[in-house]
Amino acid sequence: MSEGREKHERRDARQLRVIVADDQAAVREPLATVLGLSEDIDVVAAVADGNEVLTAVANAPVDVVLMDLRMPVLDGIEATRRLSEEHPEVAVVVLTTFADDDSVLGALSAGARGYLTKNAGRQDIVLAIRAAAAGQSVLDREVQDRLLATIRAQTSAPGPVPGPAPEPGTGQRQPLPDDLTPREREVLTLIGQGLPNRGIAEQLFISEATVKTHINNLFAKAAIRDRADAIRRAIEAGLA
Repeated sequence: MSEGREKHERRDARQLRVIVADDQAAVREPLATVLGLSEDIDVVAAVADGNEVLTAVANAPVDVVLMDLRMPVLDGIEATRRLSEEHPEVAVVVLTTFADDDSVLGALSAGARGYLTKNAGRQDIVLAIRAAAAGQSVLDREVQDRLLATIRAQTSAPGPVPGPAPEPGTGQRQPLPDDLTPREREVLTLIGQGLPNRGIAEQLFISEATVKTHINNLFAKAAIRDRADAIRRAIEAGLA
């Protein structure tokens, strides 16, 4: 076996398999090429709509989808929701021009782990892909600030408390369960402040794996669906 082939196979063993989804070829193709320059990323497909994403994921192992939102046939939010239901092991990072409230909350509620605007540089995108593959949530700073501001505005008005966990933005409130541990409350507080898993781990002097365990327990106990819902609940509870 040649040295070049051996090197290629060693790289493949640790590469993240990524799909780039954008309806504009002028964006999709250069982005796929640039991401492919990273040694730990293998762009396995570059597609033009959400249906093509679902087909590609069904036909080959995929770790992360870099997803535009405004696409024909099946848009990015609905494609993300379908992936979350049918292929929960696949992480979605949104990369879009739009940072309005409906787009941000819609994508995060659908299950996106990251949200970047197209102002993001190559290194920011690569870091977001790596973080999403590791189970972390990464939000563009502008997106994070808008999300926190939106949720604070929505939760400032009184609303009904009873009922199941509401969709973000409905104004309904649900108290946190009494059986949350002090550590789980600390984690929820830091999520509400916009910290990613790595930042929470550094703040609490624990490993990222331990943070993930606390988040899983917290989400299960409090019927929290996603990061956006966790931020909302933290603000409603006065923790952030």
